[in-house]
Amino acid sequence: MPTLDDILENVGEFDRFQKQTFFVLCLLSAAFTPVYVGVVFFGFIPEHRCFSPGVAELSQRCGWRLEEQLNHTVPEWSGHGAGFSSRCRRYEVDWNATGVSCTDPLGSLVGNRSSVPLGPCRDGWVYDSLGTSLVTEFNLVCEDSWKLDLFQSSVNAGFFIGSINIGYIADRFGRRFCLLNTILANVVCGTLLVFVPTYLWIVILRFLQGLVSKGCWTAGYILVTEVVGPRYRRTVGILYQTAFSVGLLVFDAVAYAIPHWRWLQLTVTLPSCFFLLYYWCLPESPRWLISQGENDKAMKIVSDMAKKNRKKMPSHFEDIKLEEEDGGKQSPSLIDLVRTPQMRKNTFILMYNWFTSSVLYQGLIMHMGVAAGNVYLDFLYSALVEFPAAFIIIVTIDRVGRRYPWAAANLVAGAACLVTALIPEDIHWLKVIAACIGRMGITMAFEMVCFVNTELYPTYIRNLGVMVCSSLCDVGGVIVPFIVYRLVEVWHDLPLVVFGKCHLTSLLAAPGVQQWGPRSKGREKPRRQLLQVQQKPFPVYKSHSLQFITTWCLFMHSCLLCPYYCSLHFKGS
Repeated sequence: MPTLDDILENVGEFDRFQKQTFFVLCLLSAAFTPVYVGVVFFGFIPEHRCFSPGVAELSQRCGWRLEEQLNHTVPEWSGHGAGFSSRCRRYEVDWNATGVSCTDPLGSLVGNRSSVPLGPCRDGWVYDSLGTSLVTEFNLVCEDSWKLDLFQSSVNAGFFIGSINIGYIADRFGRRFCLLNTILANVVCGTLLVFVPTYLWIVILRFLQGLVSKGCWTAGYILVTEVVGPRYRRTVGILYQTAFSVGLLVFDAVAYAIPHWRWLQLTVTLPSCFFLLYYWCLPESPRWLISQGENDKAMKIVSDMAKKNRKKMPSHFEDIKLEEEDGGKQSPSLIDLVRTPQMRKNTFILMYNWFTSSVLYQGLIMHMGVAAGNVYLDFLYSALVEFPAAFIIIVTIDRVGRRYPWAAANLVAGAACLVTALIPEDIHWLKVIAACIGRMGITMAFEMVCFVNTELYPTYIRNLGVMVCSSLCDVGGVIVPFIVYRLVEVWHDLPLVVFGKCHLTSLLAAPGVQQWGPRSKGREKPRRQLLQVQQKPFPVYKSHSLQFITTWCLFMHSCLLCPYYCSLHFKGS
C-alpha cells in the first residue's frame, strides 16, 4: 500500500497547489502578530507626570520653557528622565495662590523646599504623547500599572486554555473546520475590542481573542506542513513562521501611521474578514483524512492536487486505497502524549523549552516597549533580525541536525541578555545591537522547537501534541508582563538578567534532545516507532526525564518569581 508521501512524489511535493495553500496560510500567520505582541503599541507607556491645577497658568505667566516648568513643579525631576515620585506624586501646594515667585515658586509657597509634602495624582496625569493607548485612556500608571500586566496576561491565559481545546478540535474535526471557526471568532472579538468602553470588557474580549487566535495560527502551521512532501516540510514550516516576522514589520509601520490604539485595533482586525473566504480555497489536510479512515475524501483532494499541479497521477494509484503509516482511524488522546518513556521524555522536554523560549521572546519585546529610545525603530531593528535567524536554520538544520543549532541559539540568546544588561544606558546603540543578537538567538530556538514538535508526533495526535506542549509557552506569557513591568521599577535591566538566567539553564536539557536528529530522507517515522503502543495498563512514571523537567520547572519558577517579590519588598519600603 502506498503512503501519501509516495503519491506526492508523483503529483508534486511543492507545486502550484501547495504554493497556493502556503501563501494564503502565510497571510494568516502574519495577521497573528497584533494579537501576540500588540501590547507594545496598544499599551505604550509615554512619559507622564501628575496634573497639578494652576501650573499651566503659572508657567504661562512666568514665561517658563517646558524644562523649567518641570524642574519647578514636578518632584525629583531631572533631565535624564523621571522616577516614581516624578510620575506618581505631586507637590501638595496651591499653584493658584497669589504672589507665587517665578524664580523660586516652592520657596515662596512653603519656605523650606525640603519639607514640601507630596501627594497622589488626584486630578489625573499629563502624558507626553501625540497619540492614545490603553495607558493614556484608562490611566494605567502608578497604582493601576498592574492592569496593563493583566491586559497582556489575559491573552496568554486565553492561549493556554484554548491550546488543548482547539488542538483537540483540530485533531477531531479537521484542520480546515478549526481554522474557519477560529478566524470568525477572532474577527468578532477583535472588532468588539474597538467599541467597548470599559477596561473590564477589554480584558474579557482580549482573553476570548487569545482563546481562539493561537489555535488558529497553530492549525494553519500543521496544515501547511501536512500538504507538502517530506523534503519541503521543514522549509515551509520555517517560512510560515517567517511570515509572522513579516507581520511584525507591517504592524510596526501601521502603528507608526496610526498612533491611536482603537483605530489601530480596527485597522489590523478588518483584513482578517477576508480570511473567511478560505472556505472556498483552502483544502482539508489529506493526512488528517487518512488518519480518520476517510481515504475517499483524501483521494479526491489528491486528484485536485494533481490537476492543479498539471501532473497526471499514475494509473496504478488512481483506484488504490491510501494507507498512511499510522494506519486506520485513530482518536486523539492526551494519554498518547505520555504513553511510553520516550514519548514522555519528548513531551516534557518540549514543554520546558516552549516555556523558556516564550519567556525570553515575549520578554524582550515587552522590555523594548519600556526602554529608552524610539520604540518604532527598536521594534523594526529587532524584527529584521528574525529573517537571518530563519535563513541560518534552513541552511544548518539538515547539515548538522537540530541539537547543536538549538543549543547554540539558546546560549547566544541568554548571554546576549546578560551583556545587554551590563551596557550603560548612554550607549543605547550598543544595547540595541546586543538585544537584537539575543532576539535572533531566541527566534532560532523558538522556531526550532516549533517544527521539531510537529516532527515528534504522528498525524492523528500532531495538532494535540503541539497545542499541549506549547501551552507551557502560554504559562510563560502569563507571568512575563508582571516580570517586565514590575522589575523595571527596581532596575531597568533587571528583567534581562532574569531572562538570561532562565534561558541559559535551558541548556541543561541538551542531553535530552539527542533524538532531535534529521529523519531518514525526511519521512515521518511510523507510529509504531513513535509511540510503541503496548497492550498494557498506562505505565507508572519512572522516567528520570520527568523528574529532571519537574525539578527544573520548579527551579525556574523560583528564579522568575523571587525577583518579583523582592521588587514588591523594595517598593513597599
